Amino acid sequence: MAPDFSQQNSPARTLTVVIAVYNSEPSLPELSRRLSEVLPRVATRYEIILVNDGSRDRSWEIISELASQSPVVRGLNLMRNYGQHNALLCGIRAATYDVIVTMDDDLQHPPEEIPRLLARLDEGFDVVYAAPKAEQHGALRALASRITRLALSTAIGWDMAKNVSAFRLFRTRLREAFAGYQSPFVSIDVLLSWATTCVGAIAVDFQPRHAGSSNYTVTKLIRHALDMMTGFSILPLQLASLIGFSCTIFGIGVLLYVVGRYLLEGSIPGFPFLASIIAIFSGAQLFALGVIGEYLARVHFRTMNRPAYAIRSIAQGEHSEAGE
Repeated sequence: MAPDFSQQNSPARTLTVVIAVYNSEPSLPELSRRLSEVLPRVATRYEIILVNDGSRDRSWEIISELASQSPVVRGLNLMRNYGQHNALLCGIRAATYDVIVTMDDDLQHPPEEIPRLLARLDEGFDVVYAAPKAEQHGALRALASRITRLALSTAIGWDMAKNVSAFRLFRTRLREAFAGYQSPFVSIDVLLSWATTCVGAIAVDFQPRHAGSSNYTVTKLIRHALDMMTGFSILPLQLASLIGFSCTIFGIGVLLYVVGRYLLEGSIPGFPFLASIIAIFSGAQLFALGVIGEYLARVHFRTMNRPAYAIRSIAQGEHSEAGE
């Protein structure tokens, strides 16, 4: 039986829940209802920020209705689809209270687990992740998720990356570390790692989606992994340098082999040998140029001052002081 944390929270705790919403019309009413049952037990003041990330269904209409019916719900409607992390960044910057919870919009992350996350935070951590006990996806998607975690580990370290999920809780003051961040390439986990290394985790049973299918395809996950590696890590550049150095050593070895064979036998290898050497070095050069090109593209986008998001409209009711 799970412990009851309802009476263990600080009497002065204030809490903001930030959710990026994309085509989640069926799950939003149930998500709002369950949050409204949990949050009064763990916080004296609270709010729910729903960021509509360019949904193509009636998600924004549902958000507007929820905001008109409840003083603790706020809706932010983005101009287009920017991506989950960009939408979360928008909500995080709009948060009012001392602790922020981020979670998915499909009810895979049970709101009833928020008290356990808060209890872990009270142990002295700045960030607490809800690590899934088991993957809820197929083998290919699970593989893509592992690749993404490996890419993330190049920027924040494996100890932190192994427990990363979209269901996280952290102290709002951490956002000061990335207050000036404006790049269109956003990773909330990397930005949080700029502020602290005091990170905890608890194991949570993630639930099946309430409706529909995941918006994160394998292709999107791999693209996100590439963005993290080239946007927040120098590992690809180091790998390119290592390959270049290895090819140089190999070339010196080939040169010694050719010179030695000429001195001993008076002949040198023919065209096939030469062609294979050229192919190896050409491939190494193209690989290194490709990695450098990825970094130059990121630099180009950042010098354009392209925003991470833009808000089209805001939906909110008359907010009470007590968050009730």
